[in-house]
Amino acid sequence: MKKTVWIAIIAVVVIIGAWFWSSYNSLVTANEGVDNQWAQVQTQYQRRFDLIPNLVGSVKGAMAQEQSVFDALAEARTKYSGATSVNDKAAAATQVEGALGRLLVVMENYPQLKSIDTVQTLMAQLEGTENRISVERSRFNDEVKAFNVMIKRFPTNMIAGMFGFAEKTYFEVSAAAAAAPTVDLQVTK
Repeated sequence: MKKTVWIAIIAVVVIIGAWFWSSYNSLVTANEGVDNQWAQVQTQYQRRFDLIPNLVGSVKGAMAQEQSVFDALAEARTKYSGATSVNDKAAAATQVEGALGRLLVVMENYPQLKSIDTVQTLMAQLEGTENRISVERSRFNDEVKAFNVMIKRFPTNMIAGMFGFAEKTYFEVSAAAAAAPTVDLQVTK
């Protein structure tokens, strides 16, 4: 009789241990998934930041009087480079989007820029990058949602609390950045 009780106790301890181990590993995997997806967002931002100076350089000569737009872009890129947390980087990226939007609106006011091949090529690359950023942000938010749901569900929430797994913040675009400027790059005759 005593042997059966000990076997039952050991079996229960092993089952609880296996569940604990599995839950912890699931949390680690989900956390790494969120971090990995944020790295994908940053990769696309880096692509955007690499394209912006080329676009600015191509446009700058024709628009010397629009120096405030170029200054705002430079400032926003500097803030992004200096940001250390996901929230700070997201805020800085939103600032870049606002400045970039102003650049696109200013460019629309200069029809001669539309005929410059370099500007057209850079704009096409930038448009593709913006689409990639949108996709990666969406994937990031999906990963955040899955992680947040996981750490809130019982009984995994107990393990999450014990090991300091905290809720992640969604990437949200500010209202100013959500309103995309209207840009028409068709050559008018």
